[in-house]
Amino acid sequence: MTIGARVLKTGMAVALAIYLSGMFGFASPLITTVAAILTIQPSIYRSWQQVLDQFQTNLLGAAMALAAMKLFGQTPIAVGLVCILVILVSIRLRMETTIGVTLVTVVAIMEAHGQVTTVALERFLMVLAGMGAAFTVNVLVFPPRPRKQFTEQVHHAFSQMSLLLRTAISNEMKEQVYRKEKEKLHKTLRKLEDSYNLFEEERKILARTKISHARQLLVSKQMIKALQKGSDLLEVVEEHYFSAPKAGDWAARFDSQIEDLTKYHESIVLKIENKMKPNMSLEPGEEREARLVADLTDYVREDPDEHKRLIFVASALFEYAYHLRRLEKLVDHIQRPHGEPEERRSAEKADAAAVRE
Repeated sequence: MTIGARVLKTGMAVALAIYLSGMFGFASPLITTVAAILTIQPSIYRSWQQVLDQFQTNLLGAAMALAAMKLFGQTPIAVGLVCILVILVSIRLRMETTIGVTLVTVVAIMEAHGQVTTVALERFLMVLAGMGAAFTVNVLVFPPRPRKQFTEQVHHAFSQMSLLLRTAISNEMKEQVYRKEKEKLHKTLRKLEDSYNLFEEERKILARTKISHARQLLVSKQMIKALQKGSDLLEVVEEHYFSAPKAGDWAARFDSQIEDLTKYHESIVLKIENKMKPNMSLEPGEEREARLVADLTDYVREDPDEHKRLIFVASALFEYAYHLRRLEKLVDHIQRPHGEPEERRSAEKADAAAVRE
């Protein structure tokens, strides 16, 4: 078991929160540490957003708690009603993640005795101290790097998918191992979607590099699409290829086509990272694809009911190829320098519009 950066930062944020509680003379570090734990987020943007949301809802919750105490006193029913109201307001404001700390603040204020306003202010300062501790740790200690994480996961997903694609038709892998590897691929693709969302959120705080970031997002989105289409091809092969009569006669051709696409996909990934020589491409020849379509069409005409399953396999194969070609064109467009300012502005507008879509 490895200790991730977020786990380590959570522990450090809690330690800093406790230290600040002692330094400011708070009665208990509980609220401060709870606020610190919930403010640690996987990206700086989300962490900052959490700070803003926590500030608003806790301020609102404290005001509600004080008002309820003046109207109804410190009764259990009053505390419960205020908690319900705080939850409803937080949901209405789309700040559900702040509910936990806000409820702790409300209960801490309403169970306090003596100088209610002073206690409310102290509780609110506890929350601010916890949020400040978490945000400071998140920014200074192993700051999140969504782009690097995304790139690493793309490599991981491609290596998993490549292995499965290369053995899908030949059926060389043990069934149990194949199932396990495919489940790992699906899990990686889900993580890739989450990493892309974090990467996309960076655009909201990187004002100086919005255009370049938009282009990176455009490529990243298409990279995910290409990986998903490769994964879809695996599903189609499993469902239709082995159920098609005399499918073994087409094994060599399908296997060769998949091998070419896998190499092509690998070359595009290397091109994105500027590891390929200029003008190098391993794009599969369209003539071979055209021959495969023609031969497969003649084969299906012989017995449409028996042979049509192979059409599904070929369709998934060509869709995977289509999205790979689209990815390479996109990479070439972005990496190609735009000479004239007007041309450069037009390209930038097109990139930004594509990301919004």
